[in-house]
Amino acid sequence: MRLFRQLLDSLHTHRAVLWQFTLRNVELRSKGSHLGLLWSLLGPLLMLGLYVLVFGYIFRGSFGVVADESRADYGLGIFLGLALFNFANDMLCNSVSLVTDNPNFVKKVVFPLEVLPAAAVGAAAFHLLVTLSLVALGMVLFGRGLGPSALLLVPVLFPLLMGALGLAWFLAAVGVFFRDLRQILPAAGTALMFASAVFYSPERIPPAAYSFLKYNPLLHAIENARDVVLWDRPLDPWGMGYLYLCGALAMFGGFWTFQKLKPAFADVL
Repeated sequence: MRLFRQLLDSLHTHRAVLWQFTLRNVELRSKGSHLGLLWSLLGPLLMLGLYVLVFGYIFRGSFGVVADESRADYGLGIFLGLALFNFANDMLCNSVSLVTDNPNFVKKVVFPLEVLPAAAVGAAAFHLLVTLSLVALGMVLFGRGLGPSALLLVPVLFPLLMGALGLAWFLAAVGVFFRDLRQILPAAGTALMFASAVFYSPERIPPAAYSFLKYNPLLHAIENARDVVLWDRPLDPWGMGYLYLCGALAMFGGFWTFQKLKPAFADVL
């Protein structure tokens, strides 16, 4: 409970700085381009059309969840899965250098360093929302439309945000001491993509493999997101319970690790 209050007090006290750095991170992604923030919309829109065309119509893929699944459903399912994966992978690959790339902030005693990972999550969440809005648009234009169950995507995203925040804090802190993580994590991100059922349904995973993959929280997030958005099916209570447990443990564990290691940042950098 004490750690929870400390986490909330930190984010609330430094909310103005957090907002400024979140906007800064969003703008940096499109800095120097002529269209600016429009690329936050155009990039995912082009990818949406590409995935629907290639995977839905050319490769004629299928998740095999419902009998009347269309090619567009398959393309949209991949796009939705990739949206959640890219959000998690963004934190996995980019958080490790958040502190080491900003040594000037480390030397400022009054600067709240925990804001840097939180702002990175905020910027990634902005792009995730843009991508999800295109998924909704694709469902209306190419898919079977959006039902009331699509609103249940919110409780699916919440533990994903908690987990991403904890992961960002943890990797940003550990990355100060282990610089080789920059080389390892991209490969780990690729492995995570294939272990998260982005291109297939978990129902098609062999039992022997699923006995290990079922502990991947991102797999449950993607599957439950598809259930409520694409297939109009209820949330899996066991999968959601596990997802919230992992999200909470990651958030508090990551924050605790960051706070414990933060005093040594200046000595290392």
